[in-house]
Amino acid sequence: MAEFRYVIIGGGMPADSAAQGIREIDEEGSIAIISDDVDEPYTRPALSKRLWTDESFDESDNYFDTAEATGARISLRTEATAVDVEAKSVRTTHGDFTYDKLLFVTGGRPKGIDLDEGERVICFREFNDYRRLRDLSGQNLSIAVIGGGFIGTELAAALVQNKTRTTLIFDDDTLGGSIFPPDLAKQFHELYRSHGVTLVPGTKASGGHADGDRVVLDCDGESHEFDAVVVGLGIEPATQLAEEAGLDTDDGIIVDQSLRTSKPDVFAAGDVARYPDRILGRQRVEHVDNATQMGRAVGRIMAGADEPYTHTPYFYTNVFDFGYQAVGELDPALRTVEDWKKPHTDGVVYYLGEDGRVRGVLMVNMEDRLDDAREILAEDWDHTPGDLVTRIS
Repeated sequence: MAEFRYVIIGGGMPADSAAQGIREIDEEGSIAIISDDVDEPYTRPALSKRLWTDESFDESDNYFDTAEATGARISLRTEATAVDVEAKSVRTTHGDFTYDKLLFVTGGRPKGIDLDEGERVICFREFNDYRRLRDLSGQNLSIAVIGGGFIGTELAAALVQNKTRTTLIFDDDTLGGSIFPPDLAKQFHELYRSHGVTLVPGTKASGGHADGDRVVLDCDGESHEFDAVVVGLGIEPATQLAEEAGLDTDDGIIVDQSLRTSKPDVFAAGDVARYPDRILGRQRVEHVDNATQMGRAVGRIMAGADEPYTHTPYFYTNVFDFGYQAVGELDPALRTVEDWKKPHTDGVVYYLGEDGRVRGVLMVNMEDRLDDAREILAEDWDHTPGDLVTRIS
């Protein structure tokens, strides 16, 4: 049985940042990272962004130097199968570990449809998925992307910019309609159409089957054939191991402001952690800023720092010549206040709750305004359009 001061279950971005955070406080404590991935920790956003658009950035640039920088022992292709919180032990497919402090950064599993994954069907999540999709791109193949959220829209943009015949299938009537005000969503929709993406709105791909070198999709009762299909529907938090260990869960692993779970000396961070945000209340966030900031914070806390996690994370995307950063809740069903320097190209959209409090801030093609957005989100009073216009400029 291998003995470690810190054991981290999961090998993604928060595992790397947690190990870095531990080392800021504890220079000597042994660290083990248990990962069922085939790759050492890497930058996940690049899988749908930079690796497709930046010729100077290749696969080797996408790895962290976790082991070298922190001395952590990384066990790849290793699945944690059971946790005994009383014995402080972790059973894996390659032996047992004991810990003083345990961290769950198990992330999530990609949502799928009734379609067997294979050479030409990819549920996109890991580095290997990027490699498989990259091999299929640029061959004049017809590839369908399922999902109009972050992953789906980024992959569709990546594929079409790499000489691939791309179809994007999504259930909103307008691309971006679930997060943008109507006029901005229409422009976002037309941006994809103008770049050659075939858009299939208001459609749900429920399943399908492989037929030789083709994939047949069932879309609302109609069949469509493609050379390959990539599913980008987001993730379900990977909580089963935590549940079996007796940890409290609810759409993620429940943690307090110091990222502690319901069991002593057990912590959680990243996509899988449902935490109390100091501004927005309890939530679970699936974005890179939260993964890195929360990972570093939990590492420091595990190593003895007496400090809560107070960061309100942002999220972002960059597709074609359109980019945005956002904090909080983006829901067009909320009342919106739009403040444009250039209509739908440069400006800010505020999302207000029934109480007039700002619940979300979207900044389109603007940089270095995140602290301003967080300040407005923290203001606990009724806002009028006059209060908000020109606040962020």
